[in-house]
Amino acid sequence: MTPIAPVILCGGSGTRLWPLSREAYPKQFVDLGGGRTLFKDTLARALRTPSRQEPVIICNEAHRFYVAASLREMGAQATILLEPAPRNTAPAIALAALALTADGADPLMLVLPSDHALKDEEPLLRAVESAAPLAAEGRIVTFGITPTGPETGFGYIETGAPLGDGGFRVARFVEKPDAATARAMLEQGGFLWNSGMFLMRASVYLQELERFAPEIATACRAAWDARAQDGAFCRPEAAAFLASPADSIDYAVMEHTDRAAVVPLSTQWSDLGSWEAFYQAGPVDGDGNVCQGDVLAHDTRDCYFNARHRLVAAIGLRGLAIVETRDALLVAPRERVQEVKAIVRRLADAGRPECKQHLRVYRPWGSYETLVVGDRFQVKRIIVDPGAELSLQMHHHRAEHWVVVSGTAEVVNGTETRLYTEDQSTYIPVGTAHRLRNPGIIPLVLIEIQSGSYLGEDDIVRFSDAYGREGSSR
Repeated sequence: MTPIAPVILCGGSGTRLWPLSREAYPKQFVDLGGGRTLFKDTLARALRTPSRQEPVIICNEAHRFYVAASLREMGAQATILLEPAPRNTAPAIALAALALTADGADPLMLVLPSDHALKDEEPLLRAVESAAPLAAEGRIVTFGITPTGPETGFGYIETGAPLGDGGFRVARFVEKPDAATARAMLEQGGFLWNSGMFLMRASVYLQELERFAPEIATACRAAWDARAQDGAFCRPEAAAFLASPADSIDYAVMEHTDRAAVVPLSTQWSDLGSWEAFYQAGPVDGDGNVCQGDVLAHDTRDCYFNARHRLVAAIGLRGLAIVETRDALLVAPRERVQEVKAIVRRLADAGRPECKQHLRVYRPWGSYETLVVGDRFQVKRIIVDPGAELSLQMHHHRAEHWVVVSGTAEVVNGTETRLYTEDQSTYIPVGTAHRLRNPGIIPLVLIEIQSGSYLGEDDIVRFSDAYGREGSSR
């Protein structure tokens, strides 16, 4: 069997799932409970691919440590390609194809979005086996989900002549339809939902991209040729990549090529692109409600609740979506949850942080969470992973007081290096070089009290950093 290399796309921002998903913490990395994420689910799916090779993962610069941490937790290896900025799926897949053919190989690429949910993965694995002969002979195969209703949130694929091995030619792609058009297509038959999953030879994709989107092909090849390796990460050259048009594989290639094929896939699938999709995929109680978290609902029907940090109580509600996080609350009719993108735009236009990140912010060494913000002071909880360390840094405008809650802290404070354990503390004056490290085998948890005239995260001067962030606040 021709080797199959999984390619995982995780460059999306997930703005339709605000306030849970943010620019710096998109939906594929959000903890769905028990440490499970959509990205980890996709990675596990990729690792089950028959005759597989090491996965190739394409992600944004800002999300690289989520990917690396997930790989460590799952004991997996992968090639990680960093997009300097999102350019949609056509350029991202081109980078993966260039990486996979760099040593003269030409495997089949199984392209998987990182933010989709499959209840049963066995049908996908069988569909991949059916599609492999078609892809090996030069077809670009997409997987079409058998519709369960007239869904208006997905694109559709009309099947053409049969090709054998359970596949069909693609007659045409249909944009997300209105309800009447969706019903008419289902009544006619021969239409499948467009899943955004593909199987194809790496070289075939590059050839078709050259034919139909040469500007993308040229920019991606230039970016690949000038790439740099940064530890576990491969960085295509930024200026060249940013010269690429931003386009999807559907628009750039699939709607033009005569090599397009589709293999039907019957499974419970969702791209979880809205809170309504979460409602449809969730366990419904006797009143038609889907409740995640601490929820008390009285005389309330057909609602979606997602309570992350506190009790949410509801009385007499009908057909609403209510999503609670530490710093934001969304309340909307279920049929209008797609309009949350308008809220995100308004937040971005106003320069508000709620559109970009949560109060808990993840870093390569762990995370920090803002607990209290006041005039000239703020309080944070900092968690440092075992063996991890922060950069050697200083601040021009703030002092810091650290109190160890649990674990062991190795602290560089000016010219002194000391160990601190539970209930011990230290003070870092303004302008003093300092570093925090966890030398232990359990997470280090401490409380940081900042005080000063300016408390922004950009007041950091890094002298050295294990993660290549000297001089930046990332």
